[in-house]
Order: sequence, then C-alpha cells, then structure tokens
Amino acid sequence: MDTEKKIIKYIAVSYKLYALDEEGKGHLVEQTTQGKPFLFLSEFGLTLPAFEENIKSLATGDTFDFTLNEDQAYGEYEEERVVELDKAIFTINNHFDHEHIRKGAIVPLQNEDGNHFLAQVVDITDDKVVMDLNHPLAGKKLNFKGSVEESREATTEEIQGMINRMSGEGCGCGCDDCENGCGHDHKDGCGHDHKGGCGHCH
Repeated sequence: MDTEKKIIKYIAVSYKLYALDEEGKGHLVEQTTQGKPFLFLSEFGLTLPAFEENIKSLATGDTFDFTLNEDQAYGEYEEERVVELDKAIFTINNHFDHEHIRKGAIVPLQNEDGNHFLAQVVDITDDKVVMDLNHPLAGKKLNFKGSVEESREATTEEIQGMINRMSGEGCGCGCDDCENGCGHDHKDGCGHDHKGGCGHCH
C-alpha cells in the first residue's frame, strides 16, 4: 500500500501552445496573456495528466518545451462524433439563435444524462445544425513552450478554496475575474477552452 502523501502544489505557468501538423510544423493555437498566467493546483485532475506531469516537478523560473502525442492530449479525431441536430433545438422564442449558433462557434451542450461538453458548429442547413463533438485539438500533437512563474506547496486555504469551487462555489481556476467565465478548461484541459458560448443545454 502506497502511504506516501502527495504534495499539492500551486502552479502558475505562462506558455504558448502549438498544434503540430503531419510535417511537424507548429501552428500557434493558444497563449497566455501578459501578466495572466494559467493557474492550477496539482493532484486535482484539473489539467491533462501528461501536461501536469511535465510541469509539477519544475521550479519557479524554469522553462519548458515538451510535446504530447494524441493519446496524451485529446485523443484521435473520430468522424462518428460529427452529428446533425434539429435546428429547432437552437430556437429562442421561436427564433433561431443566429447570434451564437454560427459556423465555427464553440457551443456548450448537455446530453440527456446531464453531462456537459463543448461542440463546434460545422454547418447550418435549412433544418439541421451539424456539430463536431470532437475536441478542437483532437487528433493533434501538442507542443507547449513556456516558463513557470510560480511553483510552491499550496496553502490549506487554497486547497479548501479549490474544493469549494469544484463543488459549485465558483469557477475553481484561481482567476480574479470570473464574471464572464475564466476561460480555463480544467476538466480535460491544458489551458483554455474557448468559452463564451450560448449556454444552450441539449
């Protein structure tokens, strides 16, 4: 039996994320902004496991440059996860929600089991909305380059605060401004999740 107590760390990183094409060329898809690093606590499953494993052993001031394959990131792209939904689902007061349901938009959805997930609008026809349920970075190798702004043992208050937020009392990201969503996809993310969708639950 493993009785070793894991140290929960408070980690802040600034990084650029590149998606690699078949030739290995990187295309920038995301980066933290100046003065606003990505904050998380380790051991909570808030980031991609492979991302956390590469980061949590580093110290404040360290730099990093590592690549995750598809299996370590968001898995293979699956064609069967592109589905057609009735356009009527996305109506508000009998009017189609053109503001949020448009080609390329990332939309938060909910299935009949109550599970939440994001989907991208691929196409809109007369009576259907074609949605891609694959993660936007599915099928991609991801290269992270950046630096550790802060890495230390988390305080009891920070740990308790994270537990409270994960139970529904806040966004859980450690961001100062959560009024419009913190933008971090902690459940399965390395960083940001492109929030700002319409909030439809289907």
